[in-house]
Amino acid sequence: MRPLEPPECPPGWRTGAPDFVGVGAQRAGTSWWYRAIEDHPRVARIEDQAKELHFFGRFWQGDVPDDLADRYHRFFPRPPGAITGEWTPRYMYDFWSLRLLARSAPDARILVLLRDPVERYLSGLARQIRLAEEADAPINLMMLADALSRGLYHHQLRRVFEFFPRERVLVLQYERCVADPAGHLAATCRFLGLEPFDQLPPRATERRRPPNPKPHLDEAMRADLIGRLEDDVARLIDLCPEVDVSRWPNFRHLAGGAAAGGGSQAAAVADPASAGGVAP
Repeated sequence: MRPLEPPECPPGWRTGAPDFVGVGAQRAGTSWWYRAIEDHPRVARIEDQAKELHFFGRFWQGDVPDDLADRYHRFFPRPPGAITGEWTPRYMYDFWSLRLLARSAPDARILVLLRDPVERYLSGLARQIRLAEEADAPINLMMLADALSRGLYHHQLRRVFEFFPRERVLVLQYERCVADPAGHLAATCRFLGLEPFDQLPPRATERRRPPNPKPHLDEAMRADLIGRLEDDVARLIDLCPEVDVSRWPNFRHLAGGAAAGGGSQAAAVADPASAGGVAP
């Protein structure tokens, strides 16, 4: 793990637990959405601090200091009236991080951004191919297994809900944010206790860099991958009815069960901030 040095706290500012923490998911547009949130005038920007702190990753052996929370809080200076946070997608994936996050920031608002698990896998695979080519090294098959496991959202979200009340967790979908950035950014702001933007910030509709070309999967391989993931997706939409599975082409066939409930799925996903008990 890279060393971490907390930023200086300017005069008149204070440090403390983050107001919000994004915990997942990798390759689901989290950097894009975090940058849009960061453009809000009441969100404090911390000079030269990365979006992803990976603060809790270093404690994988359990050697947790007694002043863990104090150390974490030093990374979040903000002026009066402002909020601040971070977004590390590994927190939802690593089994120890959520417990430590809950210990250090029990009142934080938690953000989760999900993407069609097959497309998320292919995006992760494209990244691994690019890194291997840059290093002139073969693809590490363990990284492919990791890319698959990161798309098993149901189990990860169950763990999130063990540590944070459902009303303090906002589950968003990448595909819906792309289709309606203004509506879903407004819902995100309400969830965070912020006034919606008067005008959509440019970074909400811009991507910093073009995506890596996704590798092609033949029909049989894609079917195998969907079969591996579809039970988890079915469990996910039971756990989080605000997830509109019809937005995920690889799992659209699972939308029938939700539709049979008299359209409750469509009503639940109309506004993510109205689902799951999220306070308006």
